[in-house]
Amino acid sequence: MTTQEKRQFHTNYGTIMKLSAWGFVIVVASFVFLSLGYQLDQWLNTPPTFMVGLFFLALVTSIGRLYQEAWRKKKDV
Repeated sequence: MTTQEKRQFHTNYGTIMKLSAWGFVIVVASFVFLSLGYQLDQWLNTPPTFMVGLFFLALVTSIGRLYQEAWRKKKDV
């Protein structure tokens, strides 16, 4: 395997790992905000207002950050 092939392999592997990490971030953020919203709803007696709102906030924010990073990577190539 040449040096160029090794670089390409590490670049592809790194990209796959970053995408996997973003998937993990989206799932964790969704669960954290969902549970925080649930706790707020229990405390304020307003189910499911905060739970749904914070869940969608986490999804939109995480996917938006993923899109920004992908757009930045696209410009670098």
